[in-house]
Amino acid sequence: MWYRANQIKIKINEDKDLIPGRLKEHAAANGAGNIEIIDWKIAKESIDARNNREITFVYTVDFEVADSSLDMPRTPDLEYKIPEHGIPEKRPVIVGMGPCGIFSALIMSQMGMRPILLERGRAIEDRVRDVALFREKGIIDPDSNVQFGEGGAGTFSDGKLTTGIRDDRITKVLEEFAAAGGGEELLYKNKPHIGTDKLRGVIKNLRSEIEKNGGEVRFGSKMTGLIVGDGKIRGVNVSSGDAEQDGIIETDDLILAVGHSARDTFSMLQAAGIDMEQKPFSIGVRIEHPQAMINKAQYKKARFAKILGAADYKLSWHCKNGRGVYTFCMCPGGEVIVASSEEGEVVTNGMSYNARDGKCANSALLVSVNTSDFDSDDPLAGVEFQRKYERLAYEKSGGYRAPETKWKDFKGSDVEDCLPGFASAALIEAMPKLGRKLKGFDSPDAVMRAVETRSSSPVRMPRNEKLMSNIEGLYPGGEGAGHAGGIVSSAVDGIRIAEAVGKRYRQIK
Repeated sequence: MWYRANQIKIKINEDKDLIPGRLKEHAAANGAGNIEIIDWKIAKESIDARNNREITFVYTVDFEVADSSLDMPRTPDLEYKIPEHGIPEKRPVIVGMGPCGIFSALIMSQMGMRPILLERGRAIEDRVRDVALFREKGIIDPDSNVQFGEGGAGTFSDGKLTTGIRDDRITKVLEEFAAAGGGEELLYKNKPHIGTDKLRGVIKNLRSEIEKNGGEVRFGSKMTGLIVGDGKIRGVNVSSGDAEQDGIIETDDLILAVGHSARDTFSMLQAAGIDMEQKPFSIGVRIEHPQAMINKAQYKKARFAKILGAADYKLSWHCKNGRGVYTFCMCPGGEVIVASSEEGEVVTNGMSYNARDGKCANSALLVSVNTSDFDSDDPLAGVEFQRKYERLAYEKSGGYRAPETKWKDFKGSDVEDCLPGFASAALIEAMPKLGRKLKGFDSPDAVMRAVETRSSSPVRMPRNEKLMSNIEGLYPGGEGAGHAGGIVSSAVDGIRIAEAVGKRYRQIK
């Protein structure tokens, strides 16, 4: 019988092999006497750093004993179970191979639906070469870049698996990532991450799992139009450069997991009559500090970083002009990259490897953007707002390089010129306040690079209780449709859509 114990503590200089002994002590303190542990595993790990002289790991541990009568909490059953479902006559089509598309395809393939997954970009091994060519020579491929291709935009980031949502499906997401090569620690770490280097192999393994279960992945295949009849989806037009795969794919179920940067697809969907609306987002810069400084500010003692890993942070401030300023997508031991997806535009992002052993830390430093800032009722006005400042960044740098300055020189710099006035005013007010929260954050030598605009989608595609848009059988999902933010929540949304498709045919049957 498996039981769960909380608050099992290990000092940072102690070995995890001490956990069974601590479990016995915990059981005895709860009246269980001297138990014989058959097996054990960590369910959750967190860090108690309230006393920096004695930082401890705090564990939730599941353990197995022969006795089924212990008066202790049982290990909860968190195993994901595929719900009852039917199989559509025509194969579902999924557009976009970010986390929403991948997990929608994965669950559908496990249901036996044999989905077709369309990705405008290239397979990860080819995409890596395209991104390298862009970074080294400034040659951009509009369909295969940091934003587009197998794995989506998150593949060239930090691979964070933290999320603010609560959903039982999160366990399924983490288990699939772990099984695909992410490592068992993803299942219990308080702030799990994979890293861009390791994530590339994980994504490839997830693709193989989809294909093994009967799914089909088509790279270089771009959805160029919808086939709609009587208010229902009937199929999609596809362009791939392959005469055998070009043309129409008939389907009754189309999952739109296109990501937040598929601007040409947004325009096509708008012209096709898909309901869309403006959505607030954020704009700002990437800010960079020495990782050693962040470690010292957070741990007090630099040596703790060797045990606890590179320190991170999360900061926010509410400004007098009503704008929120906050850090986002913090990348410990990472680097700032240019993540453009259209010609003549510059947008920044952060990226970390699994080891997070780089000398610098960076994060997005963002200011809230309201829909009233767009000066237009067009659902795609936020896209044009983004483009305006991304083009400014390209013009200021003279190419695919991010305009750069130090905080002490921010006023009047090219970086400030790449931001709307309300954003630069908010940053100027917030920086010293954030410096009080995290010592050194407002260091005069902190490096700022412009412009960060892709923290979330500027549009939302409304959907009903069946997760469909105004077109029956069309399911907008993930970050690009405005229903998620980050890898895990997007993956969960993909699972929910797969379940909705299965439920649709179970009801018909």
